Amino acid sequence: MTDLRHSPLHAEHEALGASFTPFGPWNMPLKYGNELDEHRAVRESAGLFDLSHMGEIRVSGPGAGEFLDYALISTLSTLKVGKAKYSMLVDAAGGILDDLISYRLAEDEYLVIPNAGNTDVVREAFQARTDGFDVRLADESLDTALVAVQGPESEAVLLGLVAESDRDVIREMKYYAAAPLTVAGVETLVARTGYTGEDGFELYVPNDSAVELWRSLLEAGREAGVRPAGLAARDSLRLEAGMPLYGNELSTDITPVEAGMARAFAKKEGDFVGREALGGRQPERLIAGLVGEGRRAARGGSEVFLGDRLVGVVTSGQPSPTLGYPVALALLDPTATGEGTELEVDIRGKRHPFTVAKTPFYQREK
Repeated sequence: MTDLRHSPLHAEHEALGASFTPFGPWNMPLKYGNELDEHRAVRESAGLFDLSHMGEIRVSGPGAGEFLDYALISTLSTLKVGKAKYSMLVDAAGGILDDLISYRLAEDEYLVIPNAGNTDVVREAFQARTDGFDVRLADESLDTALVAVQGPESEAVLLGLVAESDRDVIREMKYYAAAPLTVAGVETLVARTGYTGEDGFELYVPNDSAVELWRSLLEAGREAGVRPAGLAARDSLRLEAGMPLYGNELSTDITPVEAGMARAFAKKEGDFVGREALGGRQPERLIAGLVGEGRRAARGGSEVFLGDRLVGVVTSGQPSPTLGYPVALALLDPTATGEGTELEVDIRGKRHPFTVAKTPFYQREK
């Protein structure tokens, strides 16, 4: 593991007894004790995640918006300052290179967040697409830490760490919005985004401020039951929320059409990379949710059958800690994706009953 990158919070995780796992080129905390307890903390109070492995690419200049319109499948030039948008970067054949979030920080400035293992791919693809655009790219990934507080107590935790004059900014911040604020004395980009299905915030700070912010958040949330959470809980939480993971549900073998994102470019005007390949495309398979009728969980790679016909493969699956039964995401033949369709999944040589279900599997009370 000596070749893996360490988060600026690595020593904090070691002190908390974390076990680690490789994630892309990073060595990140998998769990601190029992991942089910960490999962439940996010659903019931809040969890604190180190996401410093995620990438940060700043896109600025007079042509920044138009450049992102061309580079991504969505329209970013009409995004309001202080708002964020989920989108995808595809190759010329329409294959997904990454799914990412872009924040518009100013009229001519955006912050794009690639997935950890795809940052180099995104940076190189962006650079190759700059011709003709008045735009500057700055990869700030190795200088930026990202800490997320997720769960029903997350707003209360943040309110205790900002000036009274800024508390209404937190209270009134909508989902997929962001603002620069001082949190626990640290200059922070505060975004109301997340990957857990709960209310929560993602906090971007320079590396040298990460420890101070992390400790302040843990201390502020102690009485409310906030606890550190690792990648194991993050994965089970995102699966319950029906959110795709690059490398599982998304890859260069999948286009946004199969991933259910055709709406992102359905009415888009102007050219963008992948437009010709995606225009009028009919999906040969679609991502769908499955729920198990028994206790056996389907895992990634398990084959899915409709009667005797092989109709797809599970991409992610495990028992849902919140719901108490197995859930999964699968790539299926479109004829097998109707809600309520009864299927079977081959789990270690034996078929088990599963039913196509609407996602997200879990949805928080508003």
